[in-house]
Amino acid sequence: MNGSKVMTTRTRFRNASWLVAWEDEHHVYRQNADFVIEGDAIVFLGQDYDGQCDQEIDANGKMILPGFVNIHSHPSSEPLRKGITDEIRSPAFWHSSLYEFLPVLRNDPEGMIAALNVALAELLMSGVTTVVDLSFPYEGWLDTIAQSGIRGVAAPMFRDGSWRTPNGHAVEYDWDATEGRKSFERACQIIDLAHQHPSGRLSGMMCPAQIDTCSADLIRDAFVHARARDLPFQIHAAQSINEFHEIFRRTGKTPIGWLEALGVLGERTIIGHGIFLDHHPWLHWTTREDIGRLTDSGTTVAHCPTVFMRRGIALTTLGSYLGAGINIGIGTDTYPHSMLDELKNALTVARITAGTVDDVTTAQVYNAATVGGASVLSRPDIGRLAVGAKADFVLVDTDHPAMRPLREPLRSLVYVAGERAVSDVYVDGVRVVADGEPLFVDYHSASIELERAQQRMLANMQRFDWAKRRPDELSPIVFPLKEI
Repeated sequence: MNGSKVMTTRTRFRNASWLVAWEDEHHVYRQNADFVIEGDAIVFLGQDYDGQCDQEIDANGKMILPGFVNIHSHPSSEPLRKGITDEIRSPAFWHSSLYEFLPVLRNDPEGMIAALNVALAELLMSGVTTVVDLSFPYEGWLDTIAQSGIRGVAAPMFRDGSWRTPNGHAVEYDWDATEGRKSFERACQIIDLAHQHPSGRLSGMMCPAQIDTCSADLIRDAFVHARARDLPFQIHAAQSINEFHEIFRRTGKTPIGWLEALGVLGERTIIGHGIFLDHHPWLHWTTREDIGRLTDSGTTVAHCPTVFMRRGIALTTLGSYLGAGINIGIGTDTYPHSMLDELKNALTVARITAGTVDDVTTAQVYNAATVGGASVLSRPDIGRLAVGAKADFVLVDTDHPAMRPLREPLRSLVYVAGERAVSDVYVDGVRVVADGEPLFVDYHSASIELERAQQRMLANMQRFDWAKRRPDELSPIVFPLKEI
């Protein structure tokens, strides 16, 4: 699929039972409404459309909502780790998986395409119409994203350092400034290719990989390039206790404080995760300045609760970030790449961490997953249903048993039904999911290829591990396997 259209058609979705419309800078519900698109744009929302149309679709029994905007995802690597990193332990690193596991769980080029396709299918089936893909570049990356029909933001990662642990309790860094500069230049080229892609649905983001694997010069230069090209900028920061202390050891500043000193915070900047700010109780730090730094600069935090809650780690608290005026976007960092799961987990984890249901509302998290992400991408034409916006939208089957009783449709969708009730998804006015199945991704075949890639990875992982542990030692299965 290349996204091109031979002719522009006008389609009316007649008498939608529920419609999540954008009015006066807010999402609002409408009932029994008509929704009309022409080509790749929305042209009408309201009652009793009486204009001409080329086709008409009965939307009674459906809820139409804007497609989700996912601002932080790792589709080429994370699906490979299913069944391995669900409950791994790394006690010397506060159970972060970054230092003992990520260097060991290595995908190969064929497996990357399989993982990407699996993730793209899951994203689309959960209502994501725009995804930011943070990956180290590989052959076929951009074309595979485009083929799925999704709106993709390629964020080719680069760095001039890499971490490793020689003993399971210390982190060491290997530095190569020359290679870092080459990977930065390659990222700039890939971003250009994304913007030039014939699908018309790809764009780029500047993405130095992690705050502790990038030199000050590399981070600053990447930010300057992003500003010159009017690109968003994202970096993983404040994602582990080890990283917090390492950055303070190097600079005398917190990770957020160092980024402020480098001059790279701002309205187009995204902090990947942003959990360990100086107020986090696990740090027992002496200052309380990082929240204000993010608020004052207009910086966005990409919140991905699922990958961290598996390790017993949580942002403290989502409601306090929102209450301070920080823009929040939602990402599916890990498997499953289900945006609806991520929304539910964001709500649940925030309330448990805060000890109160008052910490955050469904509306706030839904806003983060739509207009919050669209805002930092400078895309007022996505994440909302309004005349003139892109025709990126989702149809939910309100007659699905998991949606009943249907007093409050978004709560039924987020807390109960999930993607089971997602029937159709459109991007740029083109249907990319029909009756719950992706049309341009072979989900079944990709999952088989992904399983083969995982077997190849398991066969090789022991030689990369500092202790030369076997897979069943690194990640034991749930129950012992007994021979008959």
